[in-house]
Amino acid sequence: MTELQRPIYITTPLYYVNDELHIGHATTTIYADTLARFWRDCGRPVLFLTGSDEHGQKIHKAATAAGTTPRGFADKIVGKFAELWEKLDVQHDIFIRTTDPFHEATVQKV
Repeated sequence: MTELQRPIYITTPLYYVNDELHIGHATTTIYADTLARFWRDCGRPVLFLTGSDEHGQKIHKAATAAGTTPRGFADKIVGKFAELWEKLDVQHDIFIRTTDPFHEATVQKV
């Protein structure tokens, strides 16, 4: 495999879903999307990942205050991410949720 055939991996932080989205989410993701587009335009294979961290006491506390479950609360916030990425035309390859069975199984292997 030549250097130009090697994939480039680009990722954002896994965003914490304990509160509303803010400009930092958009800024970081737009930077990553711009890099992914640049490398794709250069002919390089790219894997662009973004996602959400759905574990932790802050999420449990926010869900309880909202009168829902942590998963229900996370689902609501993740839906907002999906809407925002669509509005901003962010073209990620994979959206990782730390509650997804695939992610949980992969983490156990690592």
